[in-house]
Amino acid sequence: MALVPYDENVLPALSKLHQTSAEFNLANHRIRLSQDWKRLGVAAVVWDAVSSNTSALGSSRYRSGLVKERLQAVVLCMFLEMGNMDLKGKRAIELGAGTGLVGIVAALLGANVTITDREPALEFLTANVRENIPPSQQGAVRVSELTWGENLHLYPPGSFDLILGADIVYLEETFPALLQTLEHLSIENTVVLLSCRIRYERDERFLMELRQRFSVQEVHYDSQRDIHIYRAVKNKTNTEL
Repeated sequence: MALVPYDENVLPALSKLHQTSAEFNLANHRIRLSQDWKRLGVAAVVWDAVSSNTSALGSSRYRSGLVKERLQAVVLCMFLEMGNMDLKGKRAIELGAGTGLVGIVAALLGANVTITDREPALEFLTANVRENIPPSQQGAVRVSELTWGENLHLYPPGSFDLILGADIVYLEETFPALLQTLEHLSIENTVVLLSCRIRYERDERFLMELRQRFSVQEVHYDSQRDIHIYRAVKNKTNTEL
C-alpha cells in the first residue's frame, strides 16, 4: 500500500536528496532513521528539511505533493509529543508505517506499539526499531506484517486502544481496504488518529466514508504545512445502543 517504488529516471532532480538516514529530536530522544527510497519507495523516506528545498524540484506539482508527504508523520509525532494523549501503557498500532517514525515515538512516550506495513518493509522497520528503542523498552514494540483488508483475523478487535496513521490517505484504490481495516480493529473506545493533507476530491470522499462509520473531528491543523490530524471513534451499532 504505502510502498511506492522510486524511478530515478522519472525524478532525477530528487537523486541528491537520497540521504541514507534522517535524524529527529522527538520524545526527548535523538531518533536516527535509516531510509531506503530506491528499494522501498517514497514511504521509506521521512520528508522533513527537503520540504523547503523546492528550487531543485521545479514543478509545482512536486512542490505541493511529493516532497511534503512524510511530513505528515512528523506532524503527528509532534502532536503526540505535546501530550494531547496519555500514551503510557496504551496499546497502539501504526498502519502503513514506512520508516516507523510514528510508532517509535509512540513507544518512547510509553505505549506498547505494533508497527505494521507490508512484508517488504519489515526488515527495514525492524532495523529502525532496534536502532532507536532503548533495550529496556524493546519488548514494548513489535513489527508485524499487515496488508489492509487481508488476514485481519490475526488482529482481533479490541486489541488496541489507539490506531495511528500518517500519510496513508492518498491512493483511492486502497480506501475500501483501509476503511475495512480501521473498522475491524476498532471497538467503541478505540481512538484513531490520522495525519493527512486534503488535496483532492478523493481525499474528501475518504473522509465522507469515514464519517459514515466513525465520529470524526479535526483535532489539529498545521497551517504552515497544510496538514490535518483527525480523531475518529467508531460509531455505536444498534446492538450496542
